[in-house]
Amino acid sequence: MADDRLIVALDVPNALAGEELAGRIGDAVNFYKIGLGMLTGGGLALANELKQEHGKRIFLDMKLFDIGATVEAAVRGLAQFDLDFLTVHGDPHVVRAAKEGAAGSDMKILAVTILTSLDRSDLDDCLIRFGDVAELVQERADKAFGAGADGVIASPHEAALVRALPSADGRLIVTPGVRPAGAELGDQKRVATPASAIAQGADHIVVGRPVWKAPDPRKAAEAILHELQGQ
Repeated sequence: MADDRLIVALDVPNALAGEELAGRIGDAVNFYKIGLGMLTGGGLALANELKQEHGKRIFLDMKLFDIGATVEAAVRGLAQFDLDFLTVHGDPHVVRAAKEGAAGSDMKILAVTILTSLDRSDLDDCLIRFGDVAELVQERADKAFGAGADGVIASPHEAALVRALPSADGRLIVTPGVRPAGAELGDQKRVATPASAIAQGADHIVVGRPVWKAPDPRKAAEAILHELQGQ
C-alpha cells in the first residue's frame, strides 16, 4: 500500500490529463488532490472515477468561501461524492457551515489558514491586520479548530506552531509548499522539503509540479516517498 502521507496535486488542465498522469504514476501514489483549476475541466468526474474505480483517496481543494448558508449547501452537495478531504477558508463561520454540510459523511473539512503563496507584504495589500505571518497562521488555526475543523492547511514553516496548539490534538495538518531538495519554488514562498515538513508535525504533504512536470512522474513520486521512509 502506498504511503498516504504523500498527496500528489493533479494540477493539470483537465480530467483527461489528470487521468493520464494518475495512470503514469500507477500504484506508487494512493492520494490525489484535485483543485479549483480543474473544476471546469471535469475535476469532479475525475475525482469520482479515481475514488470509485481505482480506490484512490481524494482531496478536493476548493477553498470555499461565502455566507454560511451557501457554504453549507455547497459542501452538502460535494459530500455525496464520498471524497476524503475538502478545503474551505478558515474563517469560523465558514468552517461551522462546512461541518454542517458534511454531517453524516466521512469527508474531512480542512481550513485554509494563510495561503502558502503569500507573505507579509501580500497580507498588507489585502488589509489583513498587522502581525507575524506564523503567529497569524497559528491564531487562525486555533479559531478554525474551535469552529470544528478536522484539520488545517498550513505551510511547513508553521506546522510545528500549529501542532503545539492544545486544540490541534487529534486534528490533521496538511502542508502544501513542499519541494524536494533542488526543485524550483514556483509561486510558493514558504516552503520546505518533504521530510522536514513531516518532522515539523504535518500529517500529509502536498506535492504538485515536482511530480507532474518530471520526465517520469512515478519515479519522482517514489523519490519523495523514499525520503519519507525515515520519518
